[in-house]
Amino acid sequence: MTIPLHFCDEVKAARDNGKPIVALESTIITHGMPYPQNVETARKVEACVRDCGAVPATIAVIEGRLHIGLEAAALNRLGQADNVAKLSRADMAACLAAGKTGATTVAATMIAAHLAGIQTFATGGIGGVHRGAETSFDVSADLYELAQTPVTVVAAGVKAILDIPKTLEMLETLGVPVITHAQDDFPAFWSRSCGLPGPLRMDDPAEIAQAQVLRGQLGLPGGQLVANPVPAESEIPRQEMEPIIRQALADAQAEQVNAKAVTPFLLQRIFEITEGRSLRTNIALVLNNARLAAAIAHAFCRL
Repeated sequence: MTIPLHFCDEVKAARDNGKPIVALESTIITHGMPYPQNVETARKVEACVRDCGAVPATIAVIEGRLHIGLEAAALNRLGQADNVAKLSRADMAACLAAGKTGATTVAATMIAAHLAGIQTFATGGIGGVHRGAETSFDVSADLYELAQTPVTVVAAGVKAILDIPKTLEMLETLGVPVITHAQDDFPAFWSRSCGLPGPLRMDDPAEIAQAQVLRGQLGLPGGQLVANPVPAESEIPRQEMEPIIRQALADAQAEQVNAKAVTPFLLQRIFEITEGRSLRTNIALVLNNARLAAAIAHAFCRL
């Protein structure tokens, strides 16, 4: 058997010509935003990558084929599809084998990007250790993927609905480099700071790319997390967000939401409480991450 990889024409041409490519996840389309904002945002992010001289590769499983880059029609269909699976390392192969459709999380996108030879991936925020994980044992597979798959992930830090201090501790234990871009504080998704310093700081995309290359030369497995703070004009300060997050968490507990449904529920509830402001910030940070990821992808090509 061969892995059913399907490259869109734009990504295939970029691979053939050695152009920089930036991987993009698809759960932000199917589980992160409502239609039509999800498709509009996905297209804006892809356009942002192109404007920076790189090629976007939105990744998804569609009818049993692993798509590396989506044509416009396929992206639109995915944005309106019902019952799309949320894929991570545990269920990605099963979705392919069954010929089903699924959107890729950070972990699944990293796996697909590595298979496709793509070194850089832009997302919103990674998963991590959930609040209350000491009793629920709810820890995202994203952390383990970062420890074993050599892809540089650009995100606005860890999703602020999670336990950020515990997530940083776990990333350290797993040996994952956590690099904060252009500031000392570690960002918290909608907010520019979580109140903790970042473990590492790098301001130059070329240094970030070189660090990943050197990890490979040293025989070290895994990728690296680049924490890129949301632009100042778009942030929602931490002291404003924290009560909103606690309210959303309480609502999730009251409605007994669990497992993979937790994060989409919390993001939707926060969107409702903030009357859409959280979504506007989410879009701004994803675009900002796409720009930095494109610069890092260019640096990888030069190396």
